[in-house]
Amino acid sequence: MATKPTTIAQYIAAAPAAGQPQLRKLHALLKRVAPDAQEAIKWGTPFFVEPRFVFAFSAHRAHLSFVPARVALEEFSQELAAHDTTANMLRIPYDAVLPEDLVRRLAERSLQLVRERTGDSFW
Repeated sequence: MATKPTTIAQYIAAAPAAGQPQLRKLHALLKRVAPDAQEAIKWGTPFFVEPRFVFAFSAHRAHLSFVPARVALEEFSQELAAHDTTANMLRIPYDAVLPEDLVRRLAERSLQLVRERTGDSFW
């Protein structure tokens, strides 16, 4: 059994080869948005925490998933209509262009929402 990744770089290296370029690009973009956030692997998934959940992403067989704050997804629902989404995430096929501007704005809004919160819950 292979060792479980403990860093985001290890997580990306263990992801499907077809997705690694997209995952590296997404990781770099999220680091620029939240340079002070702690990067962690939680529940087997890359997280950015400040100290609450800011956003996460994950690798799958044929796509990556980006998980910003649910409110951010709701606020951007019109722009996201052309993309594969659920109530919690944006799915991006590895063979599609990463919508960097949209992801950046979702990430920035998620970070803003976390910083405005007053409660202590992680989520």
